[in-house]
Amino acid sequence: MMGRLARATRAAGGHTVGVIPEALRGREVADLDADELVVTQNMRERKGIMDERSDAFLALPGGIGTLEEFMEVWTAGALAMHDKPVVALDPWGDFALLRAQVDAWIDGGFVGRDSLTRVRWVATVDHAIEALTAPVLPSTDSVME
Repeated sequence: MMGRLARATRAAGGHTVGVIPEALRGREVADLDADELVVTQNMRERKGIMDERSDAFLALPGGIGTLEEFMEVWTAGALAMHDKPVVALDPWGDFALLRAQVDAWIDGGFVGRDSLTRVRWVATVDHAIEALTAPVLPSTDSVME
């Protein structure tokens, strides 16, 4: 999905940056057509570079790596570690079980309800663009001891 999005972005005249760990460059297809390709030492460095260079975060349906990265940026936003928009584009309901699990964590007292203000769930590209450019609501969740 990332490759298709990158190709479509370039076809529309957009600029793309690929960030891939050296260990995965041979296992996965690095986006050699990216306007800029950053090769990192590991996944942690990759995520740090993406965090620093991003103005916002958009999660599309994907695998466990997508889930992990999405949860990390959502958590960081809920803990006021950044004030960038976090948006999940979910046109087919792929995130429905995750949303139900988060509701269960809220009901169980493990996640503050205010954390929901730090992510926007949308079903269309138009709504995703709107959510990515909308002001971010501050989180008032406290960290439990």
